[in-house]
Amino acid sequence: MTTERTLVLVKPDGVRRQLSGAILSRVEAKGYRIAELKMMNATREQLEKHYAEHVGKPFYEPLVEFMLEGPVVAAVFEGERVIEGFRSLAGSTEPTAAAPGTVRGDLGRDWGLKVQQNLVHGSDSVESAEREIGIWFG
Repeated sequence: MTTERTLVLVKPDGVRRQLSGAILSRVEAKGYRIAELKMMNATREQLEKHYAEHVGKPFYEPLVEFMLEGPVVAAVFEGERVIEGFRSLAGSTEPTAAAPGTVRGDLGRDWGLKVQQNLVHGSDSVESAEREIGIWFG
């Protein structure tokens, strides 16, 4: 097997609610290793690159605005099948429907806002991970 790398973002709602440590520790407890870690304020340019496939969709601008609201914690995790493993750990993107035991199922909820604030982002493929890590870590 080949060790994968994935981008994990703790979104502004997770940082604001002081859940960054709890979220990152769940990923580490699963056996994945933090390779890079930083807290930062995203730029519009970064977000436009990151969410390029969603341009023109109704949720695009509210999502970008939400991600600009405050700092994010960006991490690169490494491990065997880390992309699939983190996405399973994160849970469904809809926090109300996310399974108990997942980050979103245990810590997230629907706040009735324009865009779903669901605590975390994780890359969905090796190709996405490479592209996203380049956006957030250069």
